[in-house]
Amino acid sequence: MQDMTKGNPTKLIVLFALPLLLGNIFQQLYQLADLIIVGRLIGINALAAVGATIPIYFLFLFITFGFTNGLTVITAQCFGAKDYKAMHSSIAHCIIASLILGAVISISLLTFLSPLLKIMNVPQEIMSDAHIFMFILSAGMILTIFFNLLSGFLRAVGDSKTPLYFLVFASIINILLNLFLISVMKMGVSGSAFGTIIAISVSVATCLLYIKKRYPILHLKKSDWKIRWNFMRKHLDVAIPMTVQFAILALSMLILQSVCNSFGTEIIAAFSSAIRIEQLATQPLLALGIAMTTYSAQNWGAAKLHRIRQGVRSSAFMSFIFSISLAVLVRFIGEDMIAIFIDKNNPKVISIACEYLNISTMFYFFLGMIFVFRNALQGMGKAIIPLYASIMELAVRSFAAIWLAKQIGYVGIFYAGPIAWLGACLVVTVGYWLTIRHFNDKGLRSYLLSSKQLQSTTPQFPAE
Repeated sequence: MQDMTKGNPTKLIVLFALPLLLGNIFQQLYQLADLIIVGRLIGINALAAVGATIPIYFLFLFITFGFTNGLTVITAQCFGAKDYKAMHSSIAHCIIASLILGAVISISLLTFLSPLLKIMNVPQEIMSDAHIFMFILSAGMILTIFFNLLSGFLRAVGDSKTPLYFLVFASIINILLNLFLISVMKMGVSGSAFGTIIAISVSVATCLLYIKKRYPILHLKKSDWKIRWNFMRKHLDVAIPMTVQFAILALSMLILQSVCNSFGTEIIAAFSSAIRIEQLATQPLLALGIAMTTYSAQNWGAAKLHRIRQGVRSSAFMSFIFSISLAVLVRFIGEDMIAIFIDKNNPKVISIACEYLNISTMFYFFLGMIFVFRNALQGMGKAIIPLYASIMELAVRSFAAIWLAKQIGYVGIFYAGPIAWLGACLVVTVGYWLTIRHFNDKGLRSYLLSSKQLQSTTPQFPAE
């Protein structure tokens, strides 16, 4: 565990972010490996089928990620305030809320998958594979929710290393299963989906056993399961705006992919490949953002606003350096990375993918600032401003994709995301400064006590 309410902010954030970075990179690598396996062993059409459905999967994946991370913000605040009774109650409330969400998502996806694929303009020649792939992943969504939730509990108490170990474990199992099910068992795209579900199942089971053995602080008693509706509302006040925020972001990607799908299989394959490389390249920016959520939440719960300011300044500077470095790196090696999972006999697809990367790299700075300021606000429980930013991003990305695609063809799609980053960055940056200027440490402590933001009526704030 790591108490982030004391010590050097920069060092704490970096040490917390490193395992997150390694885990995210490994996750992206195994997802790239999945595309490589599908593209090389099955073909371009299979690659396009997987790529065309990824935004649908990400829509619900982002919903679960936003919801579980929003719930565990309160858990981290309780831990920062040293209010362990409230922390245990928070864990129970998180589990109950997540069970309900998992049931709703799985039923919704399985029921409305076919109409959703048609709305997405998925070409008829890849419709069957796309439906099979998404149907299997939909059935296992509850497992993904609980993997995110368990990881969120560990991060709430300052442990970002253990989720890394289980993520690496799941990734290795996934790659091996995909190779076996696709190459040996000849299961096609369904083999890729089954490999993902089995790997997550094993990871959830082993993570539960690990927490039971090594983390007594996270163990619950019967009394912790009593639902207190005011306390549940505190969780939902953060989780629901974060869920809507992530859903809006995913929906904007869904609209973007839908426009992209109308341009045919080659554009779909190129766009999907370039997006994967971009996601891999921007992981340092994302890791800093996730670290800021826990850092900000613990220090907010401990009423140490000055430390939040220090952490944000440090993270913003590091994000600036990373964004410039990553943009230059992708410019140099982007084409080689694309050629790894798209055969060189498809030079047009590779060229289109490179075109996207050359455009998006110019805007990495704005994406990095979004992660810093948005996650700092979320850690403080101020989820409404990031929600406004995501609405801005949805509006700008959707308008740009539809309008620019009509004006300049598929290249217009490539500008839509970066322009949306610029708009969202403006909202969260201004929102952070307007929020932070209203409090000092003493005022924050009075605010937390008067609003009963934690479960106990007398939170145990640590000494100065």
